[in-house]
Amino acid sequence: MSIPRFLDIEYCQTDDALFPTAIAWSLEDGQMKSVVIAPDEAWVPDGADLGDIDLFYLEEQGVPILELVRELHEDLPGQTIYVDGMDPDEILVDLIFEAVKQEAPFEIAPIADLVTDLDTGTLEDRRRELMFEEGLEPQLPENGVYALLLIARESGLLDDLLN
Repeated sequence: MSIPRFLDIEYCQTDDALFPTAIAWSLEDGQMKSVVIAPDEAWVPDGADLGDIDLFYLEEQGVPILELVRELHEDLPGQTIYVDGMDPDEILVDLIFEAVKQEAPFEIAPIADLVTDLDTGTLEDRRRELMFEEGLEPQLPENGVYALLLIARESGLLDDLLN
């Protein structure tokens, strides 16, 4: 049985720009991958106010878009990938793949499509509770993915994978 896959993206959103800064996703065995993203130059207008985003750090430490796209193609082809449904994940995924003129190899769906016995508000409340209980920093995408994995496990969808 294939277990559900999850994805979370951190991003910069100001009046001047919207672009992904880090991404994490789960693999078939429940492990995760997480990377900082080197922004495409088209995402950052000259003189843009980026708030507290350290553009130099992203450029120096981030994974190039082409490398990220290759890895996502290898890890998530033909999958439905579940997200928390709170962020502009679909727009951010489109930005990543449009930067290399490709289509995403997967579909995005909110976790409410997977865990149907809880409504969206309850799912979000539970995700926040888990982040707090586990001492997870909400700004790290791998923590968002981990919280979604925990929700899936609580719903009986992971067969004790995270025990």
